Parts: sequence; structure tokens; C-alpha cells
Amino acid sequence: MKQFIRSLGFAINGLRIAVASQPHMKFHLGAAMLVAATGIYFNLSGVEWGLVILAIGLVISAELMNSAVEGLVDFIESKRNQQAGRIKDIAAGGVLVASMAALAIGVLVFYKYIFA
Repeated sequence: MKQFIRSLGFAINGLRIAVASQPHMKFHLGAAMLVAATGIYFNLSGVEWGLVILAIGLVISAELMNSAVEGLVDFIESKRNQQAGRIKDIAAGGVLVASMAALAIGVLVFYKYIFA
């Protein structure tokens, strides 16, 4: 249990670092808060909340992984390097895919509330 609590502390510290240092993380958290407020306003069902929470978690997780990959690549290769750039672009592509999936979920969930 002691090791679990210690590991949880490391994970929370990682979240804190990402929020403090990554502008895209701030953007995604702001979008998540807007979506949550909209969900409260429209009184989403349990299934709709599940989809929204899953989409938010997917994007935040992808952004955390992207930030970690970029940080690691920058640590290993401080100079501009084509391969390093490709690795970072691929990680950023993962965030784009997660964001597009979240957008699709958002359209499916909120469409009936906004356009009906």
C-alpha cells in the first residue's frame, strides 16, 4: 500500500508538471471544463456522461504521452534532428487522432440537445 501511495504521488506530480508547463494541456483541460459544464446544462444521461468522460480521458492521456515523448526526445537529442522531429510528429499525431475521436463523440452526444 505504501508503494501504491508513493506511485500515486509521482503520477499526481506528473499531472501538475504537465498542466504548469504545457500550453496544449491547459487548452485540453479548458475544453474539458467547457464540455462538462455543457453536459451539466443539458443534463446528460449516464451513458452520455460515460462517453464524454471516456473522450476527455482519451485526449488528456494522449496529451500526457505526447508531452512525455517530446520531453524525452528533447532530452536525448538537443539539436534539431530529422528523426527526432518525426518521432515528435508521430506523438502529436496521436493527440490529433484522440481529439478527432473526442470531437466525433461530442457531436454524437450533443447533437440532439443543440439541434433538436
